[in-house]
Amino acid sequence: MTTLVSYLTPLPLIAVLRGIAPEEADAVGDALADAGFRVLEVPLNSPRAFDSIRRLAERHGERCLIGAGTVLDVADVARVRDAGGRIVVMPHADLAVVREAKRLGMVCCPGVATPTEAFAALAAGADGLKMFPAEALPPAALKAWRAVLPRDTLVFAVGGIRPDTMQPYWTAGASGFGTGSNLYKPGAKPEEVRRVAGEFAAAVAALKR
Repeated sequence: MTTLVSYLTPLPLIAVLRGIAPEEADAVGDALADAGFRVLEVPLNSPRAFDSIRRLAERHGERCLIGAGTVLDVADVARVRDAGGRIVVMPHADLAVVREAKRLGMVCCPGVATPTEAFAALAAGADGLKMFPAEALPPAALKAWRAVLPRDTLVFAVGGIRPDTMQPYWTAGASGFGTGSNLYKPGAKPEEVRRVAGEFAAAVAALKR
């Protein structure tokens, strides 16, 4: 867990680059890293996702935690590692995927929607929990989870997150956020990604004040 915390301490945001193509990866990765993002995930339902992970890892692997999202198959965990990825993020709580990621020494954040899933994922070794989809899970739910989860549990609200929707989740106890289409859309120009990333970073700075 310490590894994940160290990457999120400067900016507790995870960039979800769904749909990114390998040709875009360098410039988009530059824009996000320059804005302070230190965790970048390429969902595996993106075109040639492993190629994008490899490019991001080669270019930003020293200062960023690079990996994959939407990891559904246990066999893909090793493929992510072999591409240079070090984090596995999932939309669900398949404990076999969690255990494989931990067996291979990777960071893993499964998706959970209930306390039952949350506790099972933690018992399997999850480094953090992806509260997903946040649109269907109000801040009050997170507040209730916080009353029973271990105190140091990392919980990220993911799904529909924008700079102006983070405050209630932060107040309820979110450790950070994952953001996808509100940060990056396939084909977005690097300068646009840089601008929006800056807005997210400014919003987080305001939360911390």
